[in-house]
Amino acid sequence: MRKLLLLILLYLVCNASLFSQEGKKIDYTSDRTVKNEEKYPGAIVLSKVQNQVHFIHEGIEIWCDQAIHYDQENFFKAYGNVRMQQGDTVSMESKYAEYNGDTQFAFASGQVVMQRPQTTLKTDTLFFDRLKQQAYYRSGGKVIDTGGVITSNIGRYFLEKDKYSFVSEVKLTNPEYVITSEQLDFYGETGHAYLYGPSTIESESSTVYCERGFYDTRGDTGYFVKNSRIDYDNRTVKGDSMYFNRNTNFASATNNIEVIDTINESVVTGHYAEVFKENDSVFITKKAVAASVQDKDSLFIHSDTIMITGKPEKRIIRGFYDVRLYKSNMSGKSDSVHINQATGLTQMINLNSGPVSSIEVRRSPVLWSGLSQMTGDTIHLQSNTRTEQLDSLRVFNNAFLIQKDSIKGYNQVKGQDLVGLFENNELYQVDINKNTETLYYSRNSEKELIGINKTLSSSIKILFSDRQIDDIYYYNNVDGDLTPEEDFPINARKLIGFNWRGDERILTKQDLFKGQPEPELIKIEGIPLPEEQNDFFDEREEGEDMLLNEKSRLKPDDLKNREKDSIPQLKEPQKLKSEEEK
Repeated sequence: MRKLLLLILLYLVCNASLFSQEGKKIDYTSDRTVKNEEKYPGAIVLSKVQNQVHFIHEGIEIWCDQAIHYDQENFFKAYGNVRMQQGDTVSMESKYAEYNGDTQFAFASGQVVMQRPQTTLKTDTLFFDRLKQQAYYRSGGKVIDTGGVITSNIGRYFLEKDKYSFVSEVKLTNPEYVITSEQLDFYGETGHAYLYGPSTIESESSTVYCERGFYDTRGDTGYFVKNSRIDYDNRTVKGDSMYFNRNTNFASATNNIEVIDTINESVVTGHYAEVFKENDSVFITKKAVAASVQDKDSLFIHSDTIMITGKPEKRIIRGFYDVRLYKSNMSGKSDSVHINQATGLTQMINLNSGPVSSIEVRRSPVLWSGLSQMTGDTIHLQSNTRTEQLDSLRVFNNAFLIQKDSIKGYNQVKGQDLVGLFENNELYQVDINKNTETLYYSRNSEKELIGINKTLSSSIKILFSDRQIDDIYYYNNVDGDLTPEEDFPINARKLIGFNWRGDERILTKQDLFKGQPEPELIKIEGIPLPEEQNDFFDEREEGEDMLLNEKSRLKPDDLKNREKDSIPQLKEPQKLKSEEEK
């Protein structure tokens, strides 16, 4: 009984093995079958009469006009109008193809077209490994997608992921833009493209550069990291990471950003920016600084938020909340600032509402020039647009000028309005009008204090020399006298409204951020590096089935991974006649 069971078991195993082997055999149908042992030993020639030759093997179907089939080797060569179909999603057409049933390795050449639901691949020669579910070309190829046409010297397609990996002279051409890259990974189902190495996206209105990036070719939006940059006609935007929306011509940048105005020679930096091209505007915050060149000297403006709007010839710069200005010979602070580059007018404004810095309460705009401090409700600075030098300044309402005396005390002038005049960017004259008061430490030529002069008048003219008050002229209704220092009460040596803010003075560019905490930078979400892939043609261990059948038109050298090359096409064999046709 035991022997009988063993025999039955052995019979079942043997038959299962035979069935498995038979299942791997290539099945075929053909209108015409011819043998020619002299020309094709061990093969049969299959030809179309009414219907194409049809092969079936392990989920793939192949049609052709003529084939040379080696049944024992489980291998065939197909000629003329070759078409392969794998399932419902992959089809391929070519002039020639061959297929190894043992290794499920296919090769196609001559106007090869592989189609998926979303993409079409065209190339000269294509290798297809069905076990890996990967296709490969190195003779130059083109993939057509709704988002554009992608060309490259070398390409690899991963069917399970619906992913293409293009390398060597990659170019994606869309009616609106062209992408070039060292390597581009493309997903057919979504239209998502990943860029690696120096890459550009060029259009009529902008050029994007990055060394690692992502682009949605169907949604026309992108995200870029590593040396990313967007160049517009007159503006360049840089940042650690950038977002770009072609539909709205909008871009944003995060961390260590620069917005460069190539026409007006100005640069805005910060850690977050938004650029609206259609509105020709830039919004920037997080340690925002705008720098522009004026007469070979840079003017720096820092505030919580900076906005730049208008065409290049009519740029407007606005700064909001805790504005700080610095120039080599001047600095200032205000709640907000408005700069019209076309007219050269800078307005330092005291806002009536809105948030204030946690560092200090809102105070009147202040301007320091040399040892002089000027304050008022509003301060205007006027530059000469041709020479880019300071021309004049005006202080509106509650004008107050304070200058430290060379030895002790403060020289003070107050009135309703103040007008200052500049020469070579140096303040040389100040006129103060309406109900003016002065408190002035009068000294002789030896710098010895003569007395303290406190005077009321309708208006005053002050002349400066080497940034110091040199002389004062009083006009109309003058009321005052010179009092010896010892007779002048100490508690009367400051005019009403006196507020010396010298400790706030900005002496260097670094002082623009004095007392402010460093902004907390956003952690950048990176783009992963491309996956490490094994060579398409793996080295075969001894005893393994070789990808190529010995009857293949390919040689072992053809299955070596190398740079771009093309395998010559093969002519279709002469059609053989059957015995009946003879």
